Amino acid sequence: MKKNFLTKTSPVILLFVLLLHTSWKAEKKSPREFYQMTVYHFTSSAQEKILDNYFQNALLPSLHRIGIKQVGVFKSWANDTAVDKVMYVFMPLKSLEMLITLPEKLRGDAAFQTAAADYVNCPHNNPAYARIETILLQAFPLAPQMQLPTLQGAKKDRVYELRSYESATEKKFENKVEMFNQGDEIGLFKRLNFNAIFYSSVLAGSKMPNLMYMTSFENKADRDEHWKIFGNDPYWKKLSAMPEYQNNVSHIDITFLYPAEYSDF
Repeated sequence: MKKNFLTKTSPVILLFVLLLHTSWKAEKKSPREFYQMTVYHFTSSAQEKILDNYFQNALLPSLHRIGIKQVGVFKSWANDTAVDKVMYVFMPLKSLEMLITLPEKLRGDAAFQTAAADYVNCPHNNPAYARIETILLQAFPLAPQMQLPTLQGAKKDRVYELRSYESATEKKFENKVEMFNQGDEIGLFKRLNFNAIFYSSVLAGSKMPNLMYMTSFENKADRDEHWKIFGNDPYWKKLSAMPEYQNNVSHIDITFLYPAEYSDF
């Protein structure tokens, strides 16, 4: 009588097979997401009101019905004094196909068409915005999916810090991405509780080559304290001094945002 394969197999081999299977399943369950960041530029409170109504009552409910659940809508802390005011809409996407088919799905959503009427039917001489900017991103290999922040304070007090790091060349850009991943800059942010929402490479946008990521804090004081600790961290001092990671960022843009009350996070 033949013995069962499992009874004859070495425990070490069984453990290896189990770990390989577990690793494969985890990798299969965690594909790298794509993100669409849409920036709405506007100049007046009337436009802001139209945009708020459109996002809250038309766009987000329709995206939720489609299956895009965690949609962020953010306003700039500088909007009160800026001439060029901005609102950001962040959408996580499981595939590029979702992005391609989205306009058709919105057109086919009767509830969306009704709720979006004021936005869609704005006259040419009184539009809902000055212009729209769209940025397409892909999540980093070691941060394949967005994470919701674990913040307790009121949304109006929060600081969501969006950073864009440009590089002088594609090679230097790839080096900075490596610094975040293999260099474990991501791990440093996690250890210091920066509440990072996403890390990503820009696939299409007006500033390339560049990467973008977003961290979040309870308020401005909380943000400043986190960055103070970051700058003094021994691992950061070691990492930033490594010869292989020098001169990989040529320009940094930092935008301070807070979530709209109806934003999903």
